[in-house]
Order: sequence, then C-alpha cells, then structure tokens
Amino acid sequence: MSRLIINPLRSVAIVVLTVVMLLPFLSSCIKEKKEIVDIVFDPQTSYTLKEKNVESLVSDSGVTRYKIITDTWLVFGKAAEPYWYFPDGVYLEKFDTLFNVEASIKADTAYYFERRKIWELDGNVDVSNLDGNRFQTPQLFWDQNKETIYSDSFIKITKGENINTGYGFHSNQDMSVYEIYRSGGKFEVEMNSEDTTANSTAPSPVTVADSVTVAEEI
Repeated sequence: MSRLIINPLRSVAIVVLTVVMLLPFLSSCIKEKKEIVDIVFDPQTSYTLKEKNVESLVSDSGVTRYKIITDTWLVFGKAAEPYWYFPDGVYLEKFDTLFNVEASIKADTAYYFERRKIWELDGNVDVSNLDGNRFQTPQLFWDQNKETIYSDSFIKITKGENINTGYGFHSNQDMSVYEIYRSGGKFEVEMNSEDTTANSTAPSPVTVADSVTVAEEI
C-alpha cells in the first residue's frame, strides 16, 4: 500500500500564494461595492430627454405649425403634467397653413405643457407679426387649443411711431386682432394752422392715456 505524504510547509505556501493572488480581485470587488450610489428618480424634476443646440420643426396633426431654436431643450415626460423646459431662452416661428411665418417670438425662458398645449414665455418676451406690430412684455401665454395669446403683465405694443401700453392683453394667434386692458397710448398729433400760435413753429407730441398712467417701460 502506498502512502500519501503531505508536506506541511508546502501546503502553507500554496494557501498563502492563493490568498495573495485573490487579494487584487477581492479589493476590486470591495471598491466597486463602495461606489454604488442609489439614485432617486423624481419625475417632476428629472428630465427624460435633453437636447442641445436645437433647430427643429414641430408639427400637429401632420401639419408643420412652428419652428423652435434653442440652446437647451429639456423634456419632463414622466411628470404628472408632462412639459418641455427651455432654460437658456427660445426663439419660435409660427406658421400658417401655407407655411408663411405669422409671428416670431423670443423669450429668456419658456415652458410648454403638452396635454393642455399651452406655452408659458417668461422674461423679455418679444413678439413681431406680419402687420409690423411689435409686442414686448415680461410674460406671455399661448393657448394652442383655444388659439389665443394673452398676458396679465405690462405690455408695450409698437407700430411705426405709435406706442400703446397697458396691463393685460388678449389676442388671436397671429396677433392681428387684439385687446389691451387698462391701456394707455402715445402717438404724434400734428396741429393745424388754426391751433398754432405765433410762437409755435413745430408740431407738438400729445400723450393720451386712460385713468391708469404707465410709467414702466421694457
């Protein structure tokens, strides 16, 4: 009968060598475990899509409605009310059915609420339409379902030399028909010869306003 002779020193050496070989692997596993971080997804504040340097045409029911140009476009698609957010400003062009630009809109920031189809434009909102009217206000809302544009803030409307101001505004989508609330207006009136005195040599500017005097300008 043969005997198996085990050398104790050799056995110890094998165990030590095995441990030494496994140390880097064990260390790596421990390090990776420490780097695991639990991320809590908040649908209200966590965006589902981020786009940079965007120039995009947006359609509704297969018809191109407007163009968006922006540096940053964030989509919060999992929010209770899904919305888009433009933190670095936005430029919009609205088209008619013949793809003509009805109005152009600029704002410092903007939100678009997808379900209600409402735009909220904030900060230095500047709108121009085909009629040559320019609208300036701190805040503007555009309801695509009702096809209306409105604001409760101060608004300044300029067309040529005529300036109208007020607080509160309502308009159709191409801003060709609009109403100003608590309005004031400034325009040039040229006096006729019967109203001109001997010392009058030039027409005088006349300011016309309602009971509310608007001192703020954008």
